[in-house]
Amino acid sequence: MNQETYKKIRKLIILAILLYLGVNHIDVVMNAVVWGLELIIPFIIGVGVAYVLNVPMRFVEKLLFGRVLRQAGRQPYIVVKPDEQESVKSGRGVRLACRLARPVSLVVTILLVLGAVLLISLIVIPELTSTIVSLTDKIPAFLENVQEWAEEMFRKYPEVVEKISAIEVNWTQMFNTVWDFLKNGAGGVLDSTVGMAVSIFSGAVNFMIGVTFACYILLQKEKLGRQATKVLRAFLPDRAVEKTLEVGRMSHKIFASFLTGQCLEAFILGMMFFVTMTIFRMPYAMLISVLIGFTALIPILGAFIGCVVACFLILMVSPIQMLAFLIMFFVLQQLEENLVYPHVVGNSVGLPSIWVLVAVTLGGNLMGISGMLLFIPLSSVLYTLFRGWVNQKVTDKNGLQFAVDSVMVETEQEKEETADERTE
Repeated sequence: MNQETYKKIRKLIILAILLYLGVNHIDVVMNAVVWGLELIIPFIIGVGVAYVLNVPMRFVEKLLFGRVLRQAGRQPYIVVKPDEQESVKSGRGVRLACRLARPVSLVVTILLVLGAVLLISLIVIPELTSTIVSLTDKIPAFLENVQEWAEEMFRKYPEVVEKISAIEVNWTQMFNTVWDFLKNGAGGVLDSTVGMAVSIFSGAVNFMIGVTFACYILLQKEKLGRQATKVLRAFLPDRAVEKTLEVGRMSHKIFASFLTGQCLEAFILGMMFFVTMTIFRMPYAMLISVLIGFTALIPILGAFIGCVVACFLILMVSPIQMLAFLIMFFVLQQLEENLVYPHVVGNSVGLPSIWVLVAVTLGGNLMGISGMLLFIPLSSVLYTLFRGWVNQKVTDKNGLQFAVDSVMVETEQEKEETADERTE
């Protein structure tokens, strides 16, 4: 019972008291957690935006300034020691280019992203407008055809009409229920509208703050990386620091590969649908192709969500074409899953199919669409770490068993030699 032991006991007592208070006042703890998340959510958005923009920015910087950075001894995204930088004799132009490399690359990346969003908007918005206009003309005709089909069925099957006529509906009670809902729910609808407007405005403000924060991160990410490493080395043992950095590098590789591969795979799938639908002269080719390409960013379930919406749009034009689209969808989906996806995304995620389904389900239930996208690479990181830990345990166990077996073999040999000596 020395001074160090007393310190540990005091820490355990304080931890036990805090845990007891937290369990007994769990509502206060949860409110504090929600309040804290609301405070830092713009910075969480900024980190996410920075990570997404970092992938194309690396390519742009390497393409535009890779040669200059190599001449100055500064490879893109490789931290060079100060003494190595001083050993490189570079001119004023090279130094100026090195200073401008990151801001110019960031501006070019933002312009490319905005240009892509603008291009998609210019393609989708007119197509969506014409689709809505055409649907307003075709839905009445579709409903009229449904009515004619129902009347024809009732003429052929009069027993259906008798069963429907036997159903009694209290129209007075239904009218009173609707009136009470409109009278009492008007205030709720108004409050919901005001709350939705406030939420949209707050979300827009948080997004703008996050984008600004992301730009600061991208402009000085190497410096932030060095500072984070220094903090880790100050408070953690060297072995824990190396393990943390190793996990960080692995996570970055998996997330970047998943993000790049998923975007490229969605683009290829959308182009496949556009070309095929154009060849077979199906309606709404551009709108459906963009919709399926966008929803394909959601693994496993995304393309099927786009398929349901596409089937509804084509059904308004022709049920026969809708059946043809379904056949075409399943054919292209099989081609994409068996040919395109393995070559584009490959095994970069390294997660078996069953765990991909589990990750998508859990992520969707917890965080919606963003959870579906986030949980697959996150699950891949956890799966890789757990697999390495299990393999290490098995290797250590097999090595220990091998050592025990060797000792037992040597003991048996010694017994045999002793028995032989006694016999002699």
